[in-house]
Amino acid sequence: MFKLLCICLPLVARVVVAVPATLSERCDDPIPPASHFTESVAATPSGPPSFDTEMGDVEPIHREPFDAVPVGPAPANSGVTVEKGPDSEGVGFGPTSRKKNVVYFPDWSIYDAAYLPQQLPAEDITHLLYAFAGIEDDGSVVSMDPWADEEKVLSAPGVPGRNNTQRPGDVHGAVEQVFLLKKRHRHMKTLLSIGGWNMSQSGKFKPALKTAEGRVRFAKTAVNLLANWGLDGIDIDYEYPINEREAVGFVDLLRECRKALDEYASLHSQRYHYLLTAAVSAAQQHYKWLDMPAIDQYLDAWHLMAYDYAGSWDNLSGDQSNVFHDPTNPNRTRANSDNAVNDYIAAGVNPEKIILGVPLYGRSFMNTDGPGMPYEGLGKGSIEKGVWLYRDLPRPGAIVNVNRDIIAAYSYDNATRELVTYDNMETTALKAEYLGKKGLGGAVFWEASGDRSGDESLVRAMARRMGHLDNSKNMLSYPQSQYSNIRNATRW
Repeated sequence: MFKLLCICLPLVARVVVAVPATLSERCDDPIPPASHFTESVAATPSGPPSFDTEMGDVEPIHREPFDAVPVGPAPANSGVTVEKGPDSEGVGFGPTSRKKNVVYFPDWSIYDAAYLPQQLPAEDITHLLYAFAGIEDDGSVVSMDPWADEEKVLSAPGVPGRNNTQRPGDVHGAVEQVFLLKKRHRHMKTLLSIGGWNMSQSGKFKPALKTAEGRVRFAKTAVNLLANWGLDGIDIDYEYPINEREAVGFVDLLRECRKALDEYASLHSQRYHYLLTAAVSAAQQHYKWLDMPAIDQYLDAWHLMAYDYAGSWDNLSGDQSNVFHDPTNPNRTRANSDNAVNDYIAAGVNPEKIILGVPLYGRSFMNTDGPGMPYEGLGKGSIEKGVWLYRDLPRPGAIVNVNRDIIAAYSYDNATRELVTYDNMETTALKAEYLGKKGLGGAVFWEASGDRSGDESLVRAMARRMGHLDNSKNMLSYPQSQYSNIRNATRW
């Protein structure tokens, strides 16, 4: 493993993002990026390449304490149920008090995780991010797995499947089932998420960042895929701009995507605002390059990847999605969400556009005495070594510990000495309270296959705790789709 030292670099000539002096003046803490893994055989984010980090102490955060939030079903009169939207097509994001409950659905979930779109708690989801579309060498946006996306007939009890959906000219796969869900749940908007960790690290975004021709090709092919699949917007997952030139290219790419979406709506005389969002880092060494005011004019939402603060790349165990820093044990919280949220807001991002990331998985550390301590090895994991799905936690024999001050939880088995850092019902409720107090727009979960069902679902718990959800209607009219069941959706 490699040692990454904390090195303070001179600022570039043009200040791209304004951050508070207390943050920008201190050495940039090198934490590994929260990332969205794109390998089609994995059900959880595999994260960045392994490396060790050497962290400094962080200033304690002064804030009012959070009280414990009760968990469990919301009262019948709580007003949390998604209401029927107006007759006119709505706008999926915007300056409104209604919260967004956003969930990633990776197409590879149908493999090892055996999780189908039909299992999504659509009634609790306002926006579904369909991940991931890939990028060709020339910048074109394409399906990464046509068999999973368009070809395999997915059937489940009580849901249209192999016996009655195989018609000539129809699309099948996860795309068909997601579209059927949005027909039945008109409040649920669906977005095409493009990129992810692997696509970003392999340089696939470069043609779209470097040249006007590449940006136009990226935007037009992305909108073409949106139209064919019957989606409501585009989510860009580029991890991450690493210099000023790439930051400028990212702004230019978003501008071109916004233009292409608006042109598509105008071409078909639709009074509908197709959405444009982006997954962004909670690590200051990454978001410091972003020209946030320039980006903000094109984005409907910023999906803050507020997880993967600790993992196999570290020397010490720690919390992977804590909201606040722990001054009593700084080694366990070498990063925190609140710092990132404050920096984005200070740079001019509307808090209502910031969607707080919540993990539906936990990261394992073996042979450790607790958080912030040395460890040796990783736990078996649900599918990927070192990563347990939330639905498999806590492990048998483990005791759950919740720190309400920093909003973090972990389970620990005294016999095996395995520590798993993850979010549970209590931390989810506390995060709902936090984002409400900060005026944030909602929550975004990575990713759907890790959740439990029913009242043990973190997605459902968040929906119930946040309050009134965004109920703007999705779009069902796609006259240019190459697939008959999408093109003719309003007829059946």
